[in-house]
Amino acid sequence: MIQKLGQVMLYVNDQAGAVSFWTEKAGFVVIAEEDHGQGMRSIEIAPAAQSATTLVLHNKELVAKMSPELNLGTPSLMFFADDVERLYAEFTEKGITVGELVDLPMGKVFNFADDEGNYFAVLEKN
Repeated sequence: MIQKLGQVMLYVNDQAGAVSFWTEKAGFVVIAEEDHGQGMRSIEIAPAAQSATTLVLHNKELVAKMSPELNLGTPSLMFFADDVERLYAEFTEKGITVGELVDLPMGKVFNFADDEGNYFAVLEKN
């Protein structure tokens, strides 16, 4: 079961510039930076270190190459769940369009689409 909205993923052309904007101008703080390999990196930021929901800055060009079906013109939502494998099976059984279930350093994740082709992601954090 999905438990909460955990992250909003922003697809940006210049990650360093986006971090600069959000931290130096908007007053956000960097929560985490992760290197996913193959040049893919994510930077998690939030209004405060204790924020329940964060923004994650992704390189738009690299994401477009990896997942051409995604609409990168708008932010994506990342939901958090406890048993992502069970949820993946449930969504598949219900005929929901799902992407591959992937094991990343931060946890297990998959994406899914609603009936209008909007994509979302679900993460079970390690």
